[in-house]
Amino acid sequence: MPRHSHSHSHVHSPDEKRALQLRLRKIAGQITAIEKMVGEDRDCPEVLMQVVSARKALKSFAQLVIHEHTHQCIEGASEPKEAQRKLRELLSVLERYVE
Repeated sequence: MPRHSHSHSHVHSPDEKRALQLRLRKIAGQITAIEKMVGEDRDCPEVLMQVVSARKALKSFAQLVIHEHTHQCIEGASEPKEAQRKLRELLSVLERYVE
C-alpha cells in the first residue's frame, strides 16, 4: 500500500499522545499474549477469545483516531478546498478499513 506524504502532519497534544500510546501498548500486550498462548498449545477457543479482544481494542483505537482526525484536521482546515481534500483522503482510507 503506497504511503502518501502531505505537508500536513497531525499533532496530538501530550495527553492525547500518551492515551494513544497506552492503548497501543495494551494492544501489543494482547498480541504478545496470543503468541504465547499459541506457543503453549492453548485451546483454540481461548486463543480466539484473545483475538476477539485484540480486534475490539484495535477497532476502538481506529475509531478514536478517525474521530480526532475528523474534528481537528477536517473541521479545523484553513480553507474549504483543504477540508474537501482531507475528507476525500479519509474516505479513501476508510474504504480499505471496512473491507
